[in-house]
Amino acid sequence: MSKRVRKAVFPVGGLGTRFLPATKAMPKEMLPVVDKPLIQYAVEEAQAAGIDQFIFVTGRGKAAIEDHFDHSYELEDVLKARQRREFIAAINSWMPPAGRVSYTRQMEPLGLGHAVRCAKHLVGDEPFAVLLADDLILAKTPVLKQMIDAHAETGGNMISVMEVPKEHTRRYGVILPGEHHGNLVEVKGLVEKPDPMIAPSNLAVIGRYIVQPSVFDELDEVERGAGGEIQLTDALARMIGKVPFNGHLFEGTRFDCGDKVGFLHANLAFALDRPDMHDEVAALTRALAKTL
Repeated sequence: MSKRVRKAVFPVGGLGTRFLPATKAMPKEMLPVVDKPLIQYAVEEAQAAGIDQFIFVTGRGKAAIEDHFDHSYELEDVLKARQRREFIAAINSWMPPAGRVSYTRQMEPLGLGHAVRCAKHLVGDEPFAVLLADDLILAKTPVLKQMIDAHAETGGNMISVMEVPKEHTRRYGVILPGEHHGNLVEVKGLVEKPDPMIAPSNLAVIGRYIVQPSVFDELDEVERGAGGEIQLTDALARMIGKVPFNGHLFEGTRFDCGDKVGFLHANLAFALDRPDMHDEVAALTRALAKTL
């Protein structure tokens, strides 16, 4: 049985250029889907999977994220005075306990692999999860919990994968699949953003990973890859054959919230999933459809 995964890394140092001007002064991870920022969804997913240590790799202009994961005493005093207890619960009930949140800085935007490497001193010598807030997933069982439950039996490295149209493989890391066992597929190769003509499959990596700490040794050695960045997938590819490596075909619907249309789609889907909003949003959607 593998060692329990209890730490999660959240790379949140990106510039969010695809959402300018909205992200000029606000981190893209703080963009709201219905009434919660993207980063809160990621943290709540990690909590539901049993994670109890939360590591944020930040950059310049990300102070709003730190403020979000702290108490706002002025706001709480106002809410108490107005007897709005439900709002106090909404801003506090999900927060990790004191001492469970850590921050480190990514001084340069050199890619996901570089961001993960910046967390090495906080992760230590144990397996850990990586969650990308841009990848928002609507699922009955949180995707990271699905993965951790599977990882308890397999150990090694595990990445979340999904089928994408062949012509979209240039947007993702793509695996060379081996044997399938239920929702798990053996990873025999891993290529970052391949041309569709040479992509080894249409199974793409999305933003959920469970990684062995030896990845840091590989990140120290790996050279810059696609986009001139240090790619986490390149480091993971170097570990194939050294540790068990599986892709997990998750159950749920993924929304690319790094894309404007994907972000709008997520807002609509999450609103429709809420009993307090479903009927009104469904009626609004039908009304808008009639005007197109």
